[in-house]
Amino acid sequence: MDLTQGSAKEKNDRAKNMMLWFGIVSLLMGFAGWTSAYIVSSEREDWASDVDLPTAFYISTVLIIISSISYILAKRAVVKDNQKQADIWLLVTLGLGISFIVIQFTGFSDMVAQGYYFTGPTSSIKMSYMILIAMVHILHVVAGIISLLVVLYNQFKRKYSSQEYLGLTLGATFWHFLDLLWVYLVLFMTFMK
Repeated sequence: MDLTQGSAKEKNDRAKNMMLWFGIVSLLMGFAGWTSAYIVSSEREDWASDVDLPTAFYISTVLIIISSISYILAKRAVVKDNQKQADIWLLVTLGLGISFIVIQFTGFSDMVAQGYYFTGPTSSIKMSYMILIAMVHILHVVAGIISLLVVLYNQFKRKYSSQEYLGLTLGATFWHFLDLLWVYLVLFMTFMK
């Protein structure tokens, strides 16, 4: 397919889609770098291999997976022109996204309660990486929530329909990426002792 062909709207839609995927690939490269550094650092003598992820991180994993399901249901509702149902599912997604962040901070509090810190005399390189990776992911979830708020605003203005829902699709793609990224990170930090 020739990307230079098509209407101005089709070209604009393709450009938005490509920009999203360029962003996702760059985020993947960043997290690949941090997880690679985690692997290399795990060979250090001071690596705390007995430290596990807090339970709150596993709970937040379930929430973010459910939030992806609710986003899928919202998109299905828009495709069927069921606007009220789409409103509800998008609000559920927002609530689950905010809950994800709150529970993540509960996990950080649990780490501190156990005497582990990001830096300082009671920190370990492993905990520093765990906190760094989780915090950077949280920042991206905040970006996902901002994106979701834009989608919600447009949904409430009834800009999406079975004929036009690109913004919803782009927002959902980014959200699902964040979900899959977190599942990978949790599995990585759980099994990479």
